[in-house]
Amino acid sequence: MTTKSKKETLVLLDTHAIIHRAYHALPELTTAKGEPAGALYGLATMLMKIIKDLKPDHVVAAYDLPGPTYRHEVYKEYKAKRPKMDDALAVQIDRSRTILDAFGIPVYQAPGFEADDVIGTIAQIAKKDFHVIIASGDMDTLQLVDDEKVKVFTLRKGIQDTILYDEKTVVARFGFLPKHIPDYKGFAGDPSDNIVGVKGIGEKTATKLIQTFGTVEDVYKALKKTPEKLSNIGLTERVVAILTEHEDEAEFSKVLATI
Repeated sequence: MTTKSKKETLVLLDTHAIIHRAYHALPELTTAKGEPAGALYGLATMLMKIIKDLKPDHVVAAYDLPGPTYRHEVYKEYKAKRPKMDDALAVQIDRSRTILDAFGIPVYQAPGFEADDVIGTIAQIAKKDFHVIIASGDMDTLQLVDDEKVKVFTLRKGIQDTILYDEKTVVARFGFLPKHIPDYKGFAGDPSDNIVGVKGIGEKTATKLIQTFGTVEDVYKALKKTPEKLSNIGLTERVVAILTEHEDEAEFSKVLATI
């Protein structure tokens, strides 16, 4: 009788997000030559913490590339409100590849796509054979959490306070399953990426809609077939009118938010 072999663990690094978080969380450290090094120190520290805490069998990294992505092609204002990257941060992002080389970590990137999209693609393929853990510095990748197959290891404060998200942890924080995070942003938007959502629909209403109906598409099916259901959950005529008027914006914002 043969026993089924235990799945190995694959960690996917959202490198830009980790470096960006470290840059803003740590003091302005410099090398003996006066070169900025705080974000690089943070990346190296995060890597060692990942190796110690998660004990991965494999680690790969994903990077954003310069230039527009397919999201910019369909929506020119995507991320338009973000301030220009500090020169000190840009230099460290370029130099961060030497740290990954030292750790023997391969890098994946794709023109026209963000690191999140690269990570999402690898996770979708790899979760059949590996336990996948995404290491990131922001919350966008939480939509990829998939029961015991894909988890997200992310930073809460600084670079030492971390949390490992599974489905239960995501539900405890947001009130709905990870797969509905794009639906949530479809209604509430995401100011950090300049995703507008539906103006006038806040976080509480967006959460209530998802908890009651599910997806953006499900909400609009209910709105057209049984509009009284929206009134039954306490939505005012004004909110129903806003939703009715901005269906295209909700659906488009969901597409932009989807990895």
